[in-house]
Amino acid sequence: MANVAKSRREKSEHGRGLEVRAKVSGVGRQRRTKTDAGGGPVNGRPSQVISYKRSEGVQRFVRAIRNATPMQLVEVERTGVSGVLLKDMARQINIPVLRLYDIVGVPKATAEKKASENEVIAGAGGQAAIGMARLLGIAQAIVDNSTSALARDFDAAQWLGRWIELPQPALGGRRPADLLDTPTGINVVARVLGAIESGAFV
Repeated sequence: MANVAKSRREKSEHGRGLEVRAKVSGVGRQRRTKTDAGGGPVNGRPSQVISYKRSEGVQRFVRAIRNATPMQLVEVERTGVSGVLLKDMARQINIPVLRLYDIVGVPKATAEKKASENEVIAGAGGQAAIGMARLLGIAQAIVDNSTSALARDFDAAQWLGRWIELPQPALGGRRPADLLDTPTGINVVARVLGAIESGAFV
């Protein structure tokens, strides 16, 4: 992941100019499609509700969370996430599902019941699951934004599964996985992960 991020920093001046113009263009598109700061009703129509559908896969849910407006995130945090998301996410990042239950703070019996009965996991556990989706989105964005040849076959999800279990100096030697059961912990880990792309390795 460090090599992928490093390649992005080594772009030519011409490449950076294109990047700046793309960002400016993106801002213009965003202003045309977003009607209010909170993601409220558009022309009388309610915002699309974000939910996990197993048939669409984890990556689609991750993209939806990554592109969500603040009010859409508030709504999904209040509603909770499908119980099967944790199982599918554990497979995506290649860690045992029981370990993911522990990371997000959901008891095994509760998680298994929610998954088998197609119910939602709400509260702190649901918010932690959404936090994991946020981290997946950040990791994938680092790869997507890279020009390195290594990025083509780089599995960001499996890399994240390993990274969250490693002690990080920026977290005082703590593992990211140990902080993901609280909103503040998720935000702290997200900042550390995002620093990889900018090269701020701390």
